[in-house]
Amino acid sequence: MTNQPYGYGAYEPYQQQGQQGQQGQQGWQAPGQAWPGQQPAYGDPYADQQYTQQWQGQTWETQMQPPVAAPAEETSYLPPVQSPVPPVQPQGYAEPAPTGSVEDGPEYGPATLAGNTRVTDAQRARAEGRSPVIEPGMQPAVLTALLGLLLAGGAALGTYGLLVPLVVLQGVTAAGWFRLNGMWPARQGIALGFLGALVADAALLVSDRSPAAILGSLGVWVLLSLVLQLRSHADPDERMYGLMATVAAAALAIAAGGYLAADADAVTVGAVAVAAAVVARALPLPTAVSVVVALAVAAGAGFAVGGVTGLGASGALLGAGAAVCALIGHRVASYDYPSRFVHFTAGVALPLAAAAPAVYVLGRLVG
Repeated sequence: MTNQPYGYGAYEPYQQQGQQGQQGQQGWQAPGQAWPGQQPAYGDPYADQQYTQQWQGQTWETQMQPPVAAPAEETSYLPPVQSPVPPVQPQGYAEPAPTGSVEDGPEYGPATLAGNTRVTDAQRARAEGRSPVIEPGMQPAVLTALLGLLLAGGAALGTYGLLVPLVVLQGVTAAGWFRLNGMWPARQGIALGFLGALVADAALLVSDRSPAAILGSLGVWVLLSLVLQLRSHADPDERMYGLMATVAAAALAIAAGGYLAADADAVTVGAVAVAAAVVARALPLPTAVSVVVALAVAAGAGFAVGGVTGLGASGALLGAGAAVCALIGHRVASYDYPSRFVHFTAGVALPLAAAAPAVYVLGRLVG
């Protein structure tokens, strides 16, 4: 009998072999395969899976367990890594020198998440040689004039008629000063300054409008602000800055109580003069011209109202003096690129608050 290699092409047809050849085929049949009507020679462990129902739905394990992804090395082609070759510079080429140095300060640009230095508009204006001053404009000036007319009308009605617009003025002054200094939100400082103004008003009413009540309230509130800042856990620089802002806000709000201590006629003349001066200052004129026009308009308004109240020509002096202080407050509210909120708080209140001491002093002199 001739030895033949194992394989599908190695055995002959079934009719040409006998029982011995058939028994020999059972030894080299492919696993798991049998002739029709014949049992396989040995069991194939994977043969039953062809007729077994496979579960295709998701189970708890397939939902909870993350799928295993094949490594990137087995599914993609990675080109060989080459070391970067520095570009060849032409002969005579030199790297451009940096445009600025550390001493020149940070570059000015939009702040990003990459760590660029955030620069305020005021700092950029100073670096570019521009003035960091933006005047409030006509709308805050109209609000200042309206509040001034309310003060004048309240003074004509009496002490308690003056008290209502005065309290509004003091509250807006405290809030606007903190926002002008870049401290926001500063609820404790604003509340402290406004509370000092209310205490000063109450002391004025109790003492029959004595100016000593203003000085006493101011001294107490400076000491209170100092004690509160000493209890703060902030850095020493921040505590000093907060102390100065709190004391200044309380001082301005309390000083606005000078309208309550002044004579009613002086308050009427001074408030009307401030209203006229601020509106004239907001006109689209050069700065020097608008200042002169504002002072002239304030003196004229003081003279006109003084003739009605009985002050006569002295009303012009009182109106001009109140306008000078009001323009100083207007300038302060315009400094350091203030926001729109600053214009509608400090820009409205500071001209009237700064003019209060002048109205009291000049009212006593000309009255």
